Amino acid sequence: MAWAHAGTRKIAMAKMDKKNLSQPDETRTFDNGKLELVTVGGVTFGRATFQSGWKWSTSIKPLVKTKSYEAPHVQYHVSGRLHVVMDDGSEEEFGPGDSHTCLQAMMPGSWMTAP
Repeated sequence: MAWAHAGTRKIAMAKMDKKNLSQPDETRTFDNGKLELVTVGGVTFGRATFQSGWKWSTSIKPLVKTKSYEAPHVQYHVSGRLHVVMDDGSEEEFGPGDSHTCLQAMMPGSWMTAP
């Protein structure tokens, strides 16, 4: 941590951190996809890549052993189409340029509709 002086007070200056997802801290692979993760300043960022045929119910659910996807997240979609179904029955499809949040984190169904 860097320090700056303001008069007689010493003020902590935040350090800038940088990481690139092309060199992830961790890579998790699963059926029809992978997740690359970096942690910067205590915040974890991920890049998910799903192939045709990816489904939450067959690619992820057997690994996490929960009824629904339970991790809150914010997403930005670069390519392809992703159809999402929430526990309350609401559905939405996302494509390139779309951003969305799943802060309830209850998603029993998601699948790729186009690569």
